[in-house]
Amino acid sequence: MDATSTVLVVDDDFDIRESIVDLLLDDGFDALSAKDGREGLYELRVRPDVRIILLDLSMPMMDGKAFREEQLADPTLAGIPVIVLSAEEDYERTAASLGAAASLQKPFSAEQLLGAIRTASGSAAA
Repeated sequence: MDATSTVLVVDDDFDIRESIVDLLLDDGFDALSAKDGREGLYELRVRPDVRIILLDLSMPMMDGKAFREEQLADPTLAGIPVIVLSAEEDYERTAASLGAAASLQKPFSAEQLLGAIRTASGSAAA
């Protein structure tokens, strides 16, 4: 994945979502955001250029687990790698059960996030 690839940030916390988008834009990525799983699925369906998803687990309307189930059920979306971003204590186990490419516990550093994106996108391309 090159730096011009699109990353979708799905998180209900406005400040976190916008901070991540700003970080990604500053690092050369194209980024868009969604406030919950339903909005995230909509964005995936109208933006076929999304190459990676950053996904919060705890959101109203449609949480990260339900989002991931819907994503995996759609053959056109199933192959897009997901990085779980969560404050939950058992986030790693949950991320693994969802088939996530990587997971980070909130709060995380910019370096951790960018490293996870590069690692997950590299393994997706392999």
